[in-house]
Amino acid sequence: MEAEVGLLQRVVDFVHVINDVVWGVPMLVMILGVGLFLSIGLKLMPILKLGTGFKLLWSGRAPDEDQQEQGQISPFNALMTSLSATIGTGNIAGVATAIAMGGPGALFWMWCTALVGMATKYSEAVLAVKFREEDAKGHHVGGPMYYIKNGLGKKWTWLGVVFAVFGACAGFGIGNTVQANSVADALSANFGVAPWITGVVMMLLVGAVLMGGIHRIADVAGKLVPLMTIFYIVSGLAVLVVYAADLPAALSLIVKSAFTPVAAQGGFAGAAVWAAVNLGVARGVFSNEAGLGSAPIAHAAAQTNNPVTQGLVAMLGTFIDTIIVCSITGLAIVVTGSWSSGENGAPLTSMAFGHALPIGNYVVAVALAIFAFTTILGWSFYSEKCIQFLFGVKAIMPFRLIFTIVVPIGALAKLDFIWLLADTLNAMMALPNLVALLLLSPVVFKLTRSYFDKQRARK
Repeated sequence: MEAEVGLLQRVVDFVHVINDVVWGVPMLVMILGVGLFLSIGLKLMPILKLGTGFKLLWSGRAPDEDQQEQGQISPFNALMTSLSATIGTGNIAGVATAIAMGGPGALFWMWCTALVGMATKYSEAVLAVKFREEDAKGHHVGGPMYYIKNGLGKKWTWLGVVFAVFGACAGFGIGNTVQANSVADALSANFGVAPWITGVVMMLLVGAVLMGGIHRIADVAGKLVPLMTIFYIVSGLAVLVVYAADLPAALSLIVKSAFTPVAAQGGFAGAAVWAAVNLGVARGVFSNEAGLGSAPIAHAAAQTNNPVTQGLVAMLGTFIDTIIVCSITGLAIVVTGSWSSGENGAPLTSMAFGHALPIGNYVVAVALAIFAFTTILGWSFYSEKCIQFLFGVKAIMPFRLIFTIVVPIGALAKLDFIWLLADTLNAMMALPNLVALLLLSPVVFKLTRSYFDKQRARK
């Protein structure tokens, strides 16, 4: 028994070492740097054309049967599938963890990550549609592994393989076990449901949806994600209304804490500026996934012949996820003063909502459960396409079975190690994708210029 404990500790220590390396200064510079480079190259178009993106999203709620456009799902459902994977524990537990460990300033750095991340997400989707392929079943597949292979050439295929390997593995961390673990923890704390029961029920629900493929995943995401997002935002706004008088001071504290150390107070141990930057960027990426290369896998299946229009829809994912949903969570935690309580993760968010709403903790628990469920669905598709890239369509059904079986294992696992592993796998995915984005940025810039030149010529 002691030998097993010792081996487990060595594994944890090893992952810690890797995590410290991959989430060091170089990675933070790459994520923010690539996003800033793409933002400048696009002349801040993702921010300036935000309204255009929402118009395209509304008009793309259903596939246009009169147009012979390629793809399996509507542009709207492509974004909902993407959002199903991003709006999850990162928005509730991840934001809380960042603030609990890095101070209120971590939220500021999450905002910065999102603003430049919109250009990153836009570019990923443009390349995904531009370089997608048809598989043996006639379905459109795409993502970093395909735009690396088809955009950079065969000599770069190895980089696409590296992404696919990490993407397949990351799905079991960020997209499966982390989500199941957080749901089990929330339902156990608020409703007294045993973790193993949560795990088994989620396994059955996930399996029922997964076997229907992208169409069933998109249909479920297209209905659940908008409803739950609106429900959570309205609840969060209710918290902010109750504490409206304290909101200006909370915003001031967030900005100040982003650039100055935060002293220990209450249950908060204190944090240096580096902790705010590190945790803000890491949790921001964990939440909105800009730069990871995951979302373009969903957008590659969208029914569209124009990469730019899908890119404009895709960038909304980062805006909705971080600028709106994460901000609701973070502001609620700071404005209620819960951030210095010493609590962490989803319980911290529950505490903040509970200060203002009699059923605040239940609101958070239900939101977390549904968000995490849809995240598992979205990430199952991402990992499946990575597995398909590596082993072909014959590997799809075995993968779905294994992915489903892992859900209850995640529900019973230790949260700290799961979060650590998910963070590490995120970074390992991001590296090949960020390299590809830099090398293929001229393609993105050219397609974007051509599209908007034509738009202006029509006026």
